[in-house]
Amino acid sequence: MAEIRSTMDLVMEKAARMGKATADEMEQEASRKQGMQLAAEFLNQESESLAECLAQQASSLQVITRKGMLEALLRNLFLARDEEGLQRIDRAIQGIIELGGGAGDLTAICQELQGIISQYDKHRNQYYEQLKEQMRMQIEQMVAQKTGMPADGLNIDPTTEPQFKEEWSRLEGELNGQYEQALEQYRTQLKQRLGV
Repeated sequence: MAEIRSTMDLVMEKAARMGKATADEMEQEASRKQGMQLAAEFLNQESESLAECLAQQASSLQVITRKGMLEALLRNLFLARDEEGLQRIDRAIQGIIELGGGAGDLTAICQELQGIISQYDKHRNQYYEQLKEQMRMQIEQMVAQKTGMPADGLNIDPTTEPQFKEEWSRLEGELNGQYEQALEQYRTQLKQRLGV
């Protein structure tokens, strides 16, 4: 209930501020949101260059628009679980490097970040397969003990077992926690480097 109140308080405060916002503040907020929209279009491959999109904005609002772009790109640095997610991350990193002017230190941070995300994917798959094999062997042993016959010829899918799902959820949660912490450190580095 406390969370609902605090969210409601935040909404009310924002509404109060909106009523008091100056024209300049409203224009800056609109430019930040425009930047976020331009970054989303870039991520969806609807535009080729963020720098070109930024150059088309009014020069007085380019800093705010760039900030909105970077905010959206940084939100798209996550622990991907599929090829589509990895492609989105690659595109976000491409945009970050472009908006950072291709600086060497920024590129190095992004390469390290990509390495962490790639390593996560490998570890996640490795843990999954190990758990699957371990559970398959346990099930075969139980079948062999109950029937007195080897269970080698059986086609057993341990991923359908509730015990597998529980254990995988626990392992994946631990792995996600470790990698999310590392990912957050890189996001913080990028924010500091890019002035977001």
